[in-house]
Amino acid sequence: MKNRPKKRDFDHLGKLLNQVLGACRKNPDMALHRVWDIWDETLGAGVSQNARPTAFKGRLLVVSVSSSAWLHHLRFQKAEMIARLNAALEDARVDDIKFKIGAVGDSPDN
Repeated sequence: MKNRPKKRDFDHLGKLLNQVLGACRKNPDMALHRVWDIWDETLGAGVSQNARPTAFKGRLLVVSVSSSAWLHHLRFQKAEMIARLNAALEDARVDDIKFKIGAVGDSPDN
């Protein structure tokens, strides 16, 4: 019977995500990665339970929402959301948000 390596503690998904993004991008923009960390606090419980950031395409933030009703609702709040996120990031990093219906799971840190 082969010796198995000892089980080690699990790493947080947020830590792994930063490692993967760092490997994929030559100059990762850490301020953009912070969006996952500040999302709940910046936009509130109602939004965070029904919408989650999923990706960046340049300065476009892609956000998955739980339903078409939330997609419609958030389109009207898009300018305010961009302003609040940029203020929390202390820089204008997000130029636009694209909403799409999709799975809304926990943030990478959870």
